[in-house]
Amino acid sequence: MDMETKCLHSGYTPKNGDPRVVPIVQSTTYVYDSTDEVAGVFDDPTKSIIYSRFANPTVMAVEAKVADMEGGVGAMATSSGQAANLLAILNLCAAGDSFIATPSVYGGTLNLFNITLRRLGIECIFVDEEASEEEIQAAFKPNTKAVFGETLANPALTVFDIEKFAKIAHANGVPLIVDNTFATPVLCRPFEWGADIVTHSTSKYMDGHALQCGGMIVDAGKFDYTNGKFPEFTEPDESYHGIVYTDKYADAPYITKARMQLMRDFGCYPAAHSAFLLNLGLETLPVRMRQYCDNAMQVATFLEQADGIASVTYPGLPGDRYHALAEKYLPDGTSGVISFVVKGGRPQAVKFMDSLKLASNEVHVADIRTCVLHPASATHRQLTDEQLVAAGIDGGMIRLSVGLESVHDIIEDLKRGLAAL
Repeated sequence: MDMETKCLHSGYTPKNGDPRVVPIVQSTTYVYDSTDEVAGVFDDPTKSIIYSRFANPTVMAVEAKVADMEGGVGAMATSSGQAANLLAILNLCAAGDSFIATPSVYGGTLNLFNITLRRLGIECIFVDEEASEEEIQAAFKPNTKAVFGETLANPALTVFDIEKFAKIAHANGVPLIVDNTFATPVLCRPFEWGADIVTHSTSKYMDGHALQCGGMIVDAGKFDYTNGKFPEFTEPDESYHGIVYTDKYADAPYITKARMQLMRDFGCYPAAHSAFLLNLGLETLPVRMRQYCDNAMQVATFLEQADGIASVTYPGLPGDRYHALAEKYLPDGTSGVISFVVKGGRPQAVKFMDSLKLASNEVHVADIRTCVLHPASATHRQLTDEQLVAAGIDGGMIRLSVGLESVHDIIEDLKRGLAAL
């Protein structure tokens, strides 16, 4: 099926007399006829559903849909994008291990990697996305277990060279994790370029309506975890009856281990109603992404020519430094998010934003409604000036998430902000 069809039909096929729409199964628990049957599910949770901290029919339908959209063998939903990235790393790394990431990643992810995971004994080694293959290779240590990047970084809008990083990761026997939140599988499918694991904050374009938080981890099912670097996959898991994930679940050991170990213990699983709302957003995702990209291209072109604007970052623009990579990985568009710098730094950026009437000043992005955010004051507020520079954040930078309003009205609102300067 093409993407438009997958977004409508994947994950749930009603049988004779079943509801046409994915039903909300609002239950935490499930009944069995015998004690032996319950014991059997505890031995192997993939046999059936036992408790909604692990799985729920409504959530499972959405997991299957997103896995199909990305071209993976399985997916696991989480309660937020932060939870997805946390579990994606913890599924590979333990205390004493390290992983590599690019410094332009979303501020919340940067803090998770650089502060919280370090407190757990896991080191994040930051390597610039434009580094040469030799420089990236030099960052690897014997205990390095993964490489992480964002297809389109939030809000720096750098374009991650998936193929380059996949080649280096695989040469070192580790998987590549790609956060595909801004691109969505409509604009880019990282597995086709060598990625092994994809994460999403489904709160963004996938939901699209700012209704609920959520995350997703998708497994390509292609990485070989029997290469000697991942004993937790190849040796018996004593916390789960001695299961060896690469033996019993050879087609999808990564996502199975994530559910049986980490979701069991952390319990950051979304509610059925949240998954139902997410599914509604997914059904219109291809249509919305096309319009986001079209509106944003017009807005970026306007901003590029406007007085009072120091610079515009939008990989869809021919003059953008990442345009060539965007043409390679994102030929159908580079999302509706634009970053631009107002002349005069932080004070002028704040004045511009506070003068807007249509665009909402809010801590959100990738909504159907246009919204703006000052990263240095909000999502990246915890970073030092040096870290802001490394993350590509200027004091005058504004993140503009172009919505689905009339593009004429959006531009008129931006003119109002520019007039205030």
